[in-house]
Amino acid sequence: MMQTINGAPKNKDVQCDKIIKEDKGIMSTTWDLYDSFVALELSAASVQQPVLDSASKENTKRSLIESSSKGSVLKDRDQRGQGSTTEKNSEASSIMEIENVILAKMHDDEEDNSDAIFKSEKFHQDLFFMERVIMENIFQPKLAAYRQLPILKEPEPEEPEDLLEGEKVEEVEEEVKREEEEEIEIDAEQSTIPANLERLWSFSCDLTKGLNVSSLAWNKTNPDLLAVGYGHFGFKEQKKGLACCWSIKNPMWPERIYQSPYGVTAVDFSIGSPNLLAVGYHNGTISVYNVQSNINVPVLDASESPQKHLGPIWQLQWIEQDRGTTGEDKREILVSISADGRISKWIIRKGLDCHDLMHLKRTTTSFSKKGVEKEKKGEALISRQAPGMCFAFHPKDTNIYLAGTEEGHIHKCSCSYNEQYLETYRGHKGPVYKIAWNPFCHDVFLSCSADWGVIIWQQENPKPFLSFYPTTYVVYDVAWSPKSSYIFAAANENRVEVWDLHISTLDPLIVHVANPGIKFTTVLFAKQTECLLVGDSDGQVAVYELRNMPIALDSGRRDVIDTLLGPRSN
Repeated sequence: MMQTINGAPKNKDVQCDKIIKEDKGIMSTTWDLYDSFVALELSAASVQQPVLDSASKENTKRSLIESSSKGSVLKDRDQRGQGSTTEKNSEASSIMEIENVILAKMHDDEEDNSDAIFKSEKFHQDLFFMERVIMENIFQPKLAAYRQLPILKEPEPEEPEDLLEGEKVEEVEEEVKREEEEEIEIDAEQSTIPANLERLWSFSCDLTKGLNVSSLAWNKTNPDLLAVGYGHFGFKEQKKGLACCWSIKNPMWPERIYQSPYGVTAVDFSIGSPNLLAVGYHNGTISVYNVQSNINVPVLDASESPQKHLGPIWQLQWIEQDRGTTGEDKREILVSISADGRISKWIIRKGLDCHDLMHLKRTTTSFSKKGVEKEKKGEALISRQAPGMCFAFHPKDTNIYLAGTEEGHIHKCSCSYNEQYLETYRGHKGPVYKIAWNPFCHDVFLSCSADWGVIIWQQENPKPFLSFYPTTYVVYDVAWSPKSSYIFAAANENRVEVWDLHISTLDPLIVHVANPGIKFTTVLFAKQTECLLVGDSDGQVAVYELRNMPIALDSGRRDVIDTLLGPRSN
């Protein structure tokens, strides 16, 4: 019986120095071999001939040239030496030339291979996913807050194994208690903090710096894809425009970039074909791009159409309309409104076919002593066309739409009539920049204007129902919240306001002031999260999280007029 104790075997890894390998090669064709053998034969024959001549001369005239034989032999040796050296030099030079050719070819092959790799679709796709992974690691806390997910904490370094299990358990329990106390303190602090906006990040790059954000639009299928239009609003300061498609997964650089010599004034994604992006320009043209393709050329273009607009396109939108009485058969049209006074629909057939829905005309009114409006007489207008600024189709009946004009009126129109208004809403004293229907109460809509005001309207009443004039600045954009019928946001020149009509109709719930020299131009609520997007005059689209917002009531999703403002309507 063996009494020797054999220890437990151990595996040890030994690392040696890196073995350096070097491969060399040379190419020799059949003609190279043939030329080399011919050159050797010629050199051998040229060496043997002077040797034979010198031997015959020594046999016949040995006595006469005995003194000069040594010189001739030395001369022959010199010639043979020179022949051998030239032969060696020629062989060495030929080998060097071959090596240089081979090295140059190998270098060209390497460059061709690297170019092929850089241009391959697989390589670009791998870089695309790698970039997204890096961006998600960098912006993880911000993206988690945007999606209302818990923030992942970095793993702490492992503790040494010498600690006892009891100590570990105690430390874990203490950490859990500490975290619970911190959460309780944070909840208590947040309960006392009023509603506010916290900036998460902004969509911006070098290409968008200094441009006005003119339009924002979410993709109808992919809620992470955002289209942004960039341009200038003034006629005298027109510069190159830009339309970009941004993804939430990469806040640093847009997925698609469409450049134009004209400013972009409106963008919108298609409903039936979410890969189609319609872009309206300041010169009156419309382009449709396929965002699935990397080619930056529009698939449809109205620049050569004889029915194109003669003024800037201030808004365009894809609308699904019923083709039959059942409502099951629908077709999608593209509707645009322009400063030339036309509201047009564009149908995709072989190209973009245009048909006018309405020619906006100016209306002349005056006030009598009792305040009743009546038509003016004896006044001649310079132009009968009223420039259109915005429109909004009814969320249920897509045959009805509202159109805002530069003179401050809002006209209720029908797609079945192109010569007459169904109703005219008078209340604004300046151009109407935006109209938005309430997503839950379909008889209520919102409008903003250059007269510093925001007005809530009831569809059956041509007079304003509620008016808001919180500042003396132009209101460029308004938007309803997709989660509450009482909450809306407004973008003034110097601040963004978030209103909650259930809490107050006098003061906004949240006020966020812009930086000096910056103007807010557009607002848009996120579809699935508690976030607000705000565009400004410096080319930035900031993403804000709405914090400590009041919980939306179910009753507020039914009817604003009846539940909240009913006593005033009586």
